[in-house]
Amino acid sequence: MAEQTNIQKPQAPAPQKPKAATPKNNKDVSTNIGGIKNASIVILICFIAAVLIYLFIFGNVANFKDESKANPINLLGTVYKGGIIVPVLLTCLLTVIVLCAERWIALSKAAGKGNTTKFVADVKEALKNKNIAKAEDLCRQHRGTVGAVVYATLQKYKEMEADTTLQKEQKLTSIQQTLEEATALEMPTLQQNLPILATLTTLGTLIGLLGTVLGMIKSFQALSASGAPDSTELSTGISEALVNTAFGIATAALALIAYNFYTNKIDNMTYAIDEIGFATVSTFSATH
Repeated sequence: MAEQTNIQKPQAPAPQKPKAATPKNNKDVSTNIGGIKNASIVILICFIAAVLIYLFIFGNVANFKDESKANPINLLGTVYKGGIIVPVLLTCLLTVIVLCAERWIALSKAAGKGNTTKFVADVKEALKNKNIAKAEDLCRQHRGTVGAVVYATLQKYKEMEADTTLQKEQKLTSIQQTLEEATALEMPTLQQNLPILATLTTLGTLIGLLGTVLGMIKSFQALSASGAPDSTELSTGISEALVNTAFGIATAALALIAYNFYTNKIDNMTYAIDEIGFATVSTFSATH
């Protein structure tokens, strides 16, 4: 019998899954400002802290003559006699303080490294000398909002230089549009939580006024009582009115100062972006 040989067909190698392409980060300049995204959490935490401060610090028995807490012996006890409006005003004040610190950190990152005025002058000089590579290096070193916007505009500048299909006016429009889009993407992060500060500027005054009115109502009720007026009730009403007025003014003043200060910083960044953007468009128009 003929020997039978089993010829095994070579097995085809199992198809390998293509490796996922590693995403490339084309944005060399990123501000990464960060900041508190959800201010409602801050307000809630500040409210809890305000209630605890009101009950256990201002309302400590050591701040009064006796456990009835009728007669305060120091300023903390007097603040406690301000009534239920005090924790609300204290919440507003703590919120303003926290958001002020948060915006300080965020805008310090957005300002980048070095002096913005010098950065603007150096980039304009590089553009004047047609040295786009140097302008890009300056943006990478700056690492701020202005640098990120200018870098995105320079990328479009180079793209328009290499384009041979569009007309000059179309190229200028494209560069200007890129500048505006990059600026629009940065602005929400810069202005984050500033509307809350603006709201607290008015809200603090109104809540303080409400506490003042409630305190005066108590005072007049004590005066209108038959017989000799209750001095304790009278002083309690006056204390409530004055404490709430003071807290309301302090909250509104701090919020107003912070809002105007940070708005001015953002405006300075916007002016710098506009100045370099105008220089970029003008340079392209003059050299192409």
